[in-house]
Amino acid sequence: QVQLVESGGGLVQAGGSPRLSCAASGRTFSSYDMGWFRQAPGKEREFVAAISRSGGSTYYGDSVKGRFTISRDNTKNTAYLQMNSLKPEDTAVYYCAAAYSVTRVTVTATQYDYWGQGTQVTVSS
Repeated sequence: QVQLVESGGGLVQAGGSPRLSCAASGRTFSSYDMGWFRQAPGKEREFVAAISRSGGSTYYGDSVKGRFTISRDNTKNTAYLQMNSLKPEDTAVYYCAAAYSVTRVTVTATQYDYWGQGTQVTVSS
């Protein structure tokens, strides 16, 4: 069992660069691939970024490529999402997720086993 808690969300100006954190507990953090998803009102949950267990492989959704960076610190049991050049369209609830029962890092939400409660990111113009 894994518990995930996101933090770092809030109100930010367009062009800002906040960093989200996802603190994990309950099981060896390095056993899981980690991902970030987001969901805006009236929209489907969207893949944002993912990182492999060792941190050696990363993947990004088309809408955030070149602006967001996912990372992890397995010593601190924490994953991060550094967001740069934020746009109003980035406004959403951002969710951290962990995947164990996969053989490769995945961008598919249904393949993740555990989810955090989400943190709201609101971008003002």
